[in-house]
Amino acid sequence: MEPKVSLDQWRAFMAVIDAGGYAKAAEALGKSQSAVSYAISQLETALGVAVFELQGRRAVPTPAGDVLYRRARHLLMEAENLESAATQLSAKVEPLVSLAGDVIVPPEQVLCCIASFAREFPDTRVELYESVMSGTEDMLIQHQVDVAIAGRVPAGFNGEYLMSVTFRGVTSPDHPLQHLGRPVSYDDLRHYRQSIVRDSGIHRRYTEGWQEAEQRLTVSHIRTSLHAIRLGLSYAWLPEAYLKDDLEAGTLKLIPMETESKRVHALYLIFADRELAGPATRHLAEVLKRQLPAQ
Repeated sequence: MEPKVSLDQWRAFMAVIDAGGYAKAAEALGKSQSAVSYAISQLETALGVAVFELQGRRAVPTPAGDVLYRRARHLLMEAENLESAATQLSAKVEPLVSLAGDVIVPPEQVLCCIASFAREFPDTRVELYESVMSGTEDMLIQHQVDVAIAGRVPAGFNGEYLMSVTFRGVTSPDHPLQHLGRPVSYDDLRHYRQSIVRDSGIHRRYTEGWQEAEQRLTVSHIRTSLHAIRLGLSYAWLPEAYLKDDLEAGTLKLIPMETESKRVHALYLIFADRELAGPATRHLAEVLKRQLPAQ
């Protein structure tokens, strides 16, 4: 059965709601206001239902319009995904590969992998997104990236174990926690400022590790937390790869906890859609699997 409503008409309908009116919708779509009005009129005629009602000068969605809006969003998303899939399947090599990498893997390690990849695929551009916790998942779910390195595998995706990252608690050498004259307890930690790296997800769904200090310094990147610790401003649990040079130089010290304090987090390699992944995306994934655990 042939659809009664075209994708362009659904786009016009959604644009009016998203933009807040016919004029702004027309501007967003690059069409005349009369063309948008006609598309909505044709949609309502085809469906036999009113999708907007006038409240003063504003066009407000009817209850039926609200329901159709939610369904139309999924319809257009699927149409876009279908077109994207067709484009990828027809291309011999992707011109662009997008990678989301949780910042617990130092960017220089990921860049070494990208350098190896670039030698085999010099004409393919790479976009690297540095993300934190649920931010990586959001990019996968919204199909903003082709492949991701994440600490959790979102529902509906398949992840392959990549590596484990060990976190250690550290302070500056002159921090009070280094001079208590005894092992440090978690109760001691409550009384000093702790650095926390902010979840970059839209809804910031997750927290990791112990976060019960009375004072916190929340930052967006591990390197910012590292600077704060060097200044004696805070303590934190950070990945060992970020700490190696400072620990060897004595500019940071491990917190002498009374109980085992290191934390180990697994990371997974996740394709947005493995079946549609092209040769460049697959090769980048293989490089990441081969090189990252060895660094």
